[in-house]
Amino acid sequence: MEINVLGPLTAVEHGVSVVPTAGKPRQILALLALQSDRVVTVPTLMEEIWGEDIPRSAATTLQTYILQLRRKIAAALDGDPVRAAKDVLVTRHGGYLLQVQPGRVDAQEFARLASTGRDAHEAGDHRAASELLGRALKMWRGPALVDVRIGSVLELEVLGLEEDRMAALERRIDADLHLGRHTETVPELRVLVAKHPMHENFCAQLMTALHRSGSSWRALESYQRLRATLVDELGLEPSPRLQRLHQAVLSADPELDLNVTAGG
Repeated sequence: MEINVLGPLTAVEHGVSVVPTAGKPRQILALLALQSDRVVTVPTLMEEIWGEDIPRSAATTLQTYILQLRRKIAAALDGDPVRAAKDVLVTRHGGYLLQVQPGRVDAQEFARLASTGRDAHEAGDHRAASELLGRALKMWRGPALVDVRIGSVLELEVLGLEEDRMAALERRIDADLHLGRHTETVPELRVLVAKHPMHENFCAQLMTALHRSGSSWRALESYQRLRATLVDELGLEPSPRLQRLHQAVLSADPELDLNVTAGG
């Protein structure tokens, strides 16, 4: 089964979609997919679907949803001599498990590439880091599970995915700056800073890229916009690290042309 959660939910077996149209079974499939090859307990599934307001009929209703999913899987597996639906969506003591071959869930493949890219970045192999992290980020087709109703359990899963995406993006840009791709990163960073006006790392990376592209005055403008936003919204000044970067741009510190200061 090929499953995508980094954007709209898709799950395809033998070329046939097994994603149900009903909202709650979609939630169950999404959660099982994110936890593929691991048991998701019945209480966890109930919490995702109903929150704290679990009805008395929850156990029976959940079994009905599982049956609906198995029917979709069975239809896709029609004629498969090896597997039945119960071999894919497996009942285990206390819960259910979706059995998926390695590399078939895009979130897991993203995590693998992002981890390998992070290791390359930490080892100073910036070319490999940029390539690996770039491949990981291209797997995203929009916000995770954008077409699935999100309960309290999936909310945490999606939050974790988005945080991992942002971390991978910061590292990929940092690797590109190390590779001298300053001018190329400026448009992307302008968009990111506009979307995340209080994100200091993106601002620092934009300042670095602008300065090295010969636009130090624009780098200073970026700092002032961030500072004004932080003061107005939170009553805080930028971090000491960002203030040092600001001073380095002001004084045309030659070290700024040698070291990437955006990452830490």
